[in-house]
Amino acid sequence: MFEKILIANRGEIACRIIKTARKLGVKTVAVYSDADANAQHVKLADEAYRVGTAAAKDSYLKADSIINVAKKSGAQAIHPGYGFLSENTHFANACADHEIAFIGPPASAIDAMGSKSAAKEIMQKAKVPLVPGYHGDNQDPDYLSTQAFAIGYPVLIKATAGGGGKGMRIVEKKEDFISALDSCKREALSSFGNDEVLIEKYLTKPRHVEIQVFADSHGNAVHLFERDCSVQRRHQKVIEEAPAPGMTEELREKMGEVAIQAAKAIGYQGAGTVEFLLDEDGSFFFMEMNTRLQVEHPVTEMITGQDLVEWQLRVAYGETLPANQKDLSIHGHAFEARIYAEDPDNDFLPATGALHHLRTPEENAHVRIDTGIIECDEVSVHYDPMIAKLIVWDTDRYKALARLRGALKGYQVVGLKTNLNFLYQLASNEGFIEADLDTHFIQRYENSLFTAKPEVDERVLSVAALYTMLKQRNLGEGHAADQSDPYSPWDTTLGWRLNEDNHHHVTFVDPVSGNEYPVIVHFRNDHFLVEVNDKEMRVEGEINDHDLRVNLSGEGFNASIVEQDHSLHIFVNHCDFMLTVKQEGLADIDASSNANLSAPMPGTIVSVMVEAGQTVSADQPLLVMEAMKMEHTIKAPTDGVVTEVLYQAGDLVEDGAELVQFEASE
Repeated sequence: MFEKILIANRGEIACRIIKTARKLGVKTVAVYSDADANAQHVKLADEAYRVGTAAAKDSYLKADSIINVAKKSGAQAIHPGYGFLSENTHFANACADHEIAFIGPPASAIDAMGSKSAAKEIMQKAKVPLVPGYHGDNQDPDYLSTQAFAIGYPVLIKATAGGGGKGMRIVEKKEDFISALDSCKREALSSFGNDEVLIEKYLTKPRHVEIQVFADSHGNAVHLFERDCSVQRRHQKVIEEAPAPGMTEELREKMGEVAIQAAKAIGYQGAGTVEFLLDEDGSFFFMEMNTRLQVEHPVTEMITGQDLVEWQLRVAYGETLPANQKDLSIHGHAFEARIYAEDPDNDFLPATGALHHLRTPEENAHVRIDTGIIECDEVSVHYDPMIAKLIVWDTDRYKALARLRGALKGYQVVGLKTNLNFLYQLASNEGFIEADLDTHFIQRYENSLFTAKPEVDERVLSVAALYTMLKQRNLGEGHAADQSDPYSPWDTTLGWRLNEDNHHHVTFVDPVSGNEYPVIVHFRNDHFLVEVNDKEMRVEGEINDHDLRVNLSGEGFNASIVEQDHSLHIFVNHCDFMLTVKQEGLADIDASSNANLSAPMPGTIVSVMVEAGQTVSADQPLLVMEAMKMEHTIKAPTDGVVTEVLYQAGDLVEDGAELVQFEASE
């Protein structure tokens, strides 16, 4: 086995690889950018070396710098993880040139599958079923439009060098084709340095089912069954599971054989994933082959009991596969939920910032968390906004899904927006529970997945009031203890008033809606009476760090409260609420602000569609900006006139920068 390996990646996958390397007694070398100087993968590795500034192109994508670090540190092999250089033919060749083992497939296999168009030609020759489409070299927009019309709408435009949902557009009708093509090409060029595309027939209710394959240098190849990755947003996976619901043994065997056939057609070695579209009638079509480890590999590990990173290391070292096909079997069911810093209510727009508070469910035989982030770490604008992968396992799908819901309830993040509530809604959705799956699942169940946030009720306000009073009492007791007379009535914490009932008036404010909630708290010897909307409730409890054990009118329950920047983040069951305590004299929030015409995060303007003085209608695109390798369209909030355009294509903008000045129509 290798004595030392370099990990040419960051975040959770780098930490994941380190975990297996430690188990095998293999030393690890990390690389990091300026933004990741204090990252967890740097702290966990045996050695760590800086390779550049924050931007990926100036650090994690600098192949020469990474190879120099490998040589300097004495690493015998490089594991590229996924993303970055994992599917880069030039990097794989460079490793070979410097006699450093590349823990991945041969460069020829990466090259064969690197272009989606070329991959489909190879698969066609290998008699692997393909979705009807155009995969040729002619990239003339008019010619591509003609091909799309011949295929029949709807069609999918897809970057040939793409991945991760980047450079993909669904086009419903001919009139929208050219604008979608332009947008797709811009995003592809920015993400992959290649703006070539292919066009495929867009299946209306397909499932995304992929087969995990493994091959060694001795001619052996196996599959480790399938994963269902149908639930997606922005063409990126949200929840994956294994095995795929409703999969028959006959279909599983057939898809597995085709996947192995595809791997052998390109002389594959190492871990790879053959991705298929599975139609309702049981027919399936090759989409692409990912020549690397997948983000969702843990669900396969959970149902097979195999460590796929260990398999990668052993195969790269020249060993035979650790198991034959007959030795592999499925045990139970597993889900993986990707926890992202993003806003599901705003088209899943990525979020950045520090994790002021992070609490995770307890890991055990049923619950696993793969992450590269701990409390106080920052989600940077420079990289993917995934915080963690939550993986659960149980003996069948229904039990595993219950485990997932329970684990999501135990997850808490304060400091930036996340998709935690959305994931819980998804795991609780009747359609998902019944496995009514396809790649349009989120759109089909939109009304039940994007439900209005629960209202701030008496229960939430009672918890907020209890916390506020207990905190005030604890501060008062501390102050009194420091005085010469700790029993002075001026330092009492019991709410004493001269000639009147001892009570406090507190007004809580929802900072998003602006709604105000006046609460009166009456002090009693061993509890409080909380008065909300003329309803009086007895409440008592104690604070233990962020946790509250609450007794509300005889009902006992647990709650958590985290205070940040004068806001209270209240966790009750699976819901979280944010309230502030109203401070007299503060100006009200201007509800008519132009926040929707501001940059949602740092980025680059790529296209401006309007000019000063132009009359526009509601939802009309005004400009397009790129941030975190994704395009975001800024639209008119209502009918009106653009009074000034503050940036032009190519300009860099800061988070919150006003992009367009706009005057609404009367």
